[in-house]
Amino acid sequence: MHSSLNWTSRLISRALRSSFSTLLETATGGGGGAAAKSGATKSGAAAGSSGCPRPRFVSVVCGFAKDNLRHKYKPGKYGEDSWFKASTESADVMGVADGVGGWRSYGIDPGEFSSFLMRTCERLVQCSHFNPQRPVNLLAYSYCELMEQKKPILGSSTACVLILNRETSTVHTANIGDSGFIVVRQGQVVHKSEEQQHYFNTPFQLSLPPPGHGPNVLSDSPESADTMSFPVRDGDVILIATDGVFDNVPEDLMLQVLSEVEGERDPVKLQMTANSLALMARTLSLNSEFLSPFALSARRNNIQARGGKPDDITVVLATVAM
Repeated sequence: MHSSLNWTSRLISRALRSSFSTLLETATGGGGGAAAKSGATKSGAAAGSSGCPRPRFVSVVCGFAKDNLRHKYKPGKYGEDSWFKASTESADVMGVADGVGGWRSYGIDPGEFSSFLMRTCERLVQCSHFNPQRPVNLLAYSYCELMEQKKPILGSSTACVLILNRETSTVHTANIGDSGFIVVRQGQVVHKSEEQQHYFNTPFQLSLPPPGHGPNVLSDSPESADTMSFPVRDGDVILIATDGVFDNVPEDLMLQVLSEVEGERDPVKLQMTANSLALMARTLSLNSEFLSPFALSARRNNIQARGGKPDDITVVLATVAM
């Protein structure tokens, strides 16, 4: 079974690698236009070339596993969620991934897939071909490496990667599924990701199913990730998180919490805010009477629901410092 899976997945990954190499060459040649959803790059480039201070992230992480008894703490993981942070001279990078829990009923650990993606993204940031304008490349090459493993890493995962290009003061994002990000400035949400769903509670996802399950398993290409580019300013607050946060914390409540740390550069104070937000998500997820964002979404799809949605929770919180 494993040899058959290896042969098939390697053929697919070679084809994907070929198409992503083309994307990389296009972006390196100064394009990157397909990834940008605003005309923000010009102003960011002007800031970098005029000798203004280069921005950086001050960032912290907090989270909870849905089942603390099943999942012992491991660096970079909260249950089936995974995350990473990395930096180079030209960029700061953050990402989260959420393993699809349904695979556990097939004897597959959903956390292995998401963890491999994030660990590989972290390593690729330090490689010579890293492009700080193309977070989708990190997802694409990480996915290709996963598919080429001799011992198959089966399962599925959503993912969101965000890069701060320090040369241009521009953030570039790639999001696949229902993890995501939100950017707060002067008490307002100025940018946020769009959730990608095939249908209710079925997000876009990168997948490697067991042999024989392929036709019945949703599997999206990294190219289908929703991408954005926009300039950032000193003091901006950026949250990147898994759906355990967005499904349980209403946006207005989230905005109140994030607005309190605009311009904050003290990592201790940021950590306290990240802890509060993660604990808030955890508490609301276990409240059976709370009309959560997830319950409201269910009702919009003619499904009667109430209460929070118990889930793994990952919060990566950053402010922009110049």
